[in-house]
Amino acid sequence: MTMSTAVPPAPPTTPTEPRVRPRPESHARGSLTAGYVAKLLLVALVDALGVYGIFAGSAHESWGIVGFLAFALLLVNLVYFVPSRRLVPAKYLVPGLLFLLVYQVFVVMYTGYTAFTNWGDGHNSTQADAVTAILSQNERRVDGSPSYGLSVVEKDGRLGFAVVAAGRTPQVGTATTPLADAPGATVADGVVTAVPGYSVLDFSSIVQRQQEITDLRVPVSTDPNAGSIRTTDGSVGYLYRSTYSYDASSGVLTGPEATYRADEKVGNFVAANGQKIEPGWKVGVGFKNFTDVLTDSSLRGPFISVLIWTFAFAILSVLLSFGLGLFLAITLNHPRVRGQRLYRSLLILPYAMPAFLSAVVWAGMFNQTFGFINTVLLRGASVPWLNDPWLAKAAVLLVNLWLGFPYMFLICTGALQSIPADAIEAAKIDGASGLRIFRSITLPLLLVSTAPLLISSFAFNFNNFNIIYLLTQGGPRDLTAGVNVGSTDILISFVYKLAFQGVNRQYGLACAISILIFLIVASVSAATFRKTRALEELN
Repeated sequence: MTMSTAVPPAPPTTPTEPRVRPRPESHARGSLTAGYVAKLLLVALVDALGVYGIFAGSAHESWGIVGFLAFALLLVNLVYFVPSRRLVPAKYLVPGLLFLLVYQVFVVMYTGYTAFTNWGDGHNSTQADAVTAILSQNERRVDGSPSYGLSVVEKDGRLGFAVVAAGRTPQVGTATTPLADAPGATVADGVVTAVPGYSVLDFSSIVQRQQEITDLRVPVSTDPNAGSIRTTDGSVGYLYRSTYSYDASSGVLTGPEATYRADEKVGNFVAANGQKIEPGWKVGVGFKNFTDVLTDSSLRGPFISVLIWTFAFAILSVLLSFGLGLFLAITLNHPRVRGQRLYRSLLILPYAMPAFLSAVVWAGMFNQTFGFINTVLLRGASVPWLNDPWLAKAAVLLVNLWLGFPYMFLICTGALQSIPADAIEAAKIDGASGLRIFRSITLPLLLVSTAPLLISSFAFNFNNFNIIYLLTQGGPRDLTAGVNVGSTDILISFVYKLAFQGVNRQYGLACAISILIFLIVASVSAATFRKTRALEELN
């Protein structure tokens, strides 16, 4: 007989409500936590900088900057203070997006715009400014003109003149503000001693700023033909008028020897015989900057030679550094080599040092008179390492090899570890030599992982401005060229010299060549990436 135990019935269950996790309170709702206070302070700082930028942009009538800053401030405050889950991703994206717009999109668009203008020395402002500059550069004192009692005044760091003419109200003006009546001015002994809103300079201040005062011209009126007031001693002013006259209705500038008409195609006043008068003004020139690179004889030769050297420098830098790095990686990867970690640590030391510091040190070592290489290694030789065109190019390649091979050594060492040892062992069993194994197995498999890095290294060296500027500054200079260019200049340093060095800086032309550099690097990189796809089949 089987004994069974009675199981008591289970108590009735009542459905329980699912537990709901409390929704975290948004900082935007005003809870004074440490995170909210930190966010409030950071956004307040951003708002303060933005408002300051808006006022500064308004003062310079840069309405595009004003509009962007207003939009950015509105967006930042909306994203960080409106309580909405949909805006959570924007909190992480907006800062990067704004920096992208400022430092990438704006720079690219402005470079593209400038490339189609004649912006540069002599063409950096408006036609009205050009007229004012031409008239002021050719001003002469008007014969028989009366003298004015003059005081030098200052407002917001800008100098001006306060003048008194017989029987007239005192007037005050600056270089950018024509003379205007100053009824509240105080006059004593025929000179102005006080002007509301201005400070009158004393004799010692006039002596200290004498050159600045003698160079100052204050327009008589808004009409550029009316002339200006100038002084030679800071106490007496005279009326100066230009030997040129300008007719705004016809756009004609009349000089002592010729008549010039405004030509909007070139941004200059041009005479009937083709003579231009400087300065001009900024205008759009279409593709002229791009065509000048190949059609202007003073640019074509230097540009082609610089382009050839740029390709040679980039290709040789990649090949030499990759070759040396690969050789050292294979050598130290051999199992019989002892102290591998020590040797590898020593070989990456050049990579650990700042590149700009290494370049400056090498420049000192290559000094012809006091450099370590000539005085110590070559025992007092006088080899012009940086003064001879070919030796300078060799020095640049040597220094770039020193800076670049540790990187190649690292990536080759890592890539060698991914090559299957079975494939190499099978090749050895089949009787393949070491050279055949390297050529047919090691190198192809190595290029599968390193080819993209080699392409990026080529693009980097194609625009390696630092090594050129810090080591040779592009020199030695080619005196036969019509522009400022040196034997070791690459395209990017050539562009830098066109834009920021010399007496004739050409921003438009420099931007056009910058666009050409981008197109060249992009084309070479795209073509090379297409070729590297064939290596993927080796996997």
